[in-house]
This record gives sequence, C-alpha cells and structure tokens, in this order.
Amino acid sequence: MSEQTLQRPPISQERDPELARRRVTPRLRPWRWIVSAAALVVLAQFVTGIFTNEHYEWHKFGAFFTRESILDGVVVTLQVVALSALFGLLLGVVVALGRLSTNPLIGGLAWAYVWFFRALPLPLLLIITFNFSYFYPSLGVGIPWGPVFAQVQTSSLTPLAIGVIALGLNEAAYAAEVIRGGILSVEPGQIEAANALGLSRARQLRRIVLPQALRSIVPAYGNQLVGLVKASSLVYYVSLLDLFGAVFVLESRHPESLVPILIVGATWYLILTAALSTVQFYVERYFARGSVHALPPTPVQRLRRLAVDSWGRLVRRAHA
Repeated sequence: MSEQTLQRPPISQERDPELARRRVTPRLRPWRWIVSAAALVVLAQFVTGIFTNEHYEWHKFGAFFTRESILDGVVVTLQVVALSALFGLLLGVVVALGRLSTNPLIGGLAWAYVWFFRALPLPLLLIITFNFSYFYPSLGVGIPWGPVFAQVQTSSLTPLAIGVIALGLNEAAYAAEVIRGGILSVEPGQIEAANALGLSRARQLRRIVLPQALRSIVPAYGNQLVGLVKASSLVYYVSLLDLFGAVFVLESRHPESLVPILIVGATWYLILTAALSTVQFYVERYFARGSVHALPPTPVQRLRRLAVDSWGRLVRRAHA
C-alpha cells in the first residue's frame, strides 16, 4: 500500500470539506433535563419541608442525639451486631460445607438446621432462648450417658449472651445459604482443571473457589448484615437495652418529645447502616480485582472527576 493511499482523507471530507471543520456536539436530550429539574424541585421541597416544619422540633434533636442513654444503646447495638455476625458467619460456614457434603447424614442435618431456623420468627426464637434454662438448667461436655467433663449453668447467661446466641443462630441459617450459593457459582470446569493438576481440596478451596465465590458472597452477606442491624432491635424482648430499647424508654419518660426522640433513633440506625454499606463497597471493590477491566471509582474519585469535568467545560466555553 502506497504512502499516498495511507494519507488519503476520508471520503466524507473529500466530498464536503466544511463538514470536516464542524465541531461534533453531543445530542440534546431535553426530556432528561426536564425530568432532572423536576426531581431537583421535588427534592428541594421535601428537604425544605423537613427542616422548616415546626412539628419536627429540631431544637430538641441535639440534646437527645448525644444523650448518655442513647450512646450506651448504640454501644450495645454495635456489640450485639458484631458478635452475632461473627458467630453467625463461623457457624454458617460449617453449615454451608455440611450442605455441600456428599455424606447424606451430614447434608440432611445441615438442611434441617437451615429449614428450622429460617422457619422460626426471630422474636419467638429470642423468647425460646431466653427461657432455655427452664428446659435445660445446665449444659455439659462429656461421654454420652457417662461422666461430664465441663458444665455450664444456662441460668447464668447474660441478656447480651442470650441475644447474641439467638441472633447468631438465625444469622447462620441465612449465611449458610449465601455461602453455599457463592461456592456453587464457581465454574465447575475450574474445579475439574484443579483436580487434573492434582491440587488438594484445601488448596482448591483457598486458591480457586473462595476468591471467586467471595464476589457473589460479599454483596449478599452485606445485605444480611444490614438486616442484622435492624433485627438487633428485637433484643429488647430479652431485657437488653440496645438503641431501640433506649429510644423506647426515653420516649416513655418524655412523651412530649416523642417525634424528636424517634428521629434520633432513626438517624442513628441510618448512620450505622451507612457505615456498614461503605465498608461493604470497599470490600466488594477489593474482591472485584481481576474480574473487571477497571475498578469502580470511589466516592472521592467520582467527586474529583466531576469537578475536573465541570472545570474543563467552563474553560472550553470561555475559550469558545
């Protein structure tokens, strides 16, 4: 191919040189701007109505938001959520592996566990756990129908322990299905390739299955943790004064300030959920490495890109 052919301009430029000098402008979408403007107007009216409505009693919000009983309730909620999530995750891994086992007895027991604890309403499970000492005053470890080596009195369990056990047992049933689904999402051909290479089961799980399964497990389990934050409010049934319990007691003592107290409780739950969602975003972003061409931008990167693009548009308009 000659050099003249390589440097030949496109046919459109040969026929219409004026067309080649025109600036390419993006297509106008008026309906998008109209809908965006309408949404901004509605949002502005909603936010203005919230902060200007005197029935919300915002002047009382700050005093109740940092009240000692509320802060103590937040600490108890964080303890319950953290311990229940850890206990539920560890037990859920065991139950999930049992569900995937080829042993019919182990698989059947794991299936029965998931079926039982997913069928029980959480308030009922909390009440049963709270009254567990009535049926079994003590639990021990030893030889069946023989001597007992270690024993614990169930009546000595604190409300925190009872709440963590009940929530953890319930959480493990859902976590087991999330983990099982993530493991099953891995392409079977990769397991076959690992078997052909002679990799052990433990190494297959650690190096091949888990890195890919976690991409499916993390979003679903993050959703479970958000549900656990809200479900932790039910520990009030076992006389544990968490955030919900503190709000309930506070509004019963100050019925004239019911609305701001409820707003305080809702705000704290929104903060906890937002913090958990932020952690989930970065964990998902970490495990997305290698599966996408470019990692999703963080909120800071999005704001920086928006600022740079806006500044670039202003500069281009100024020079136009």
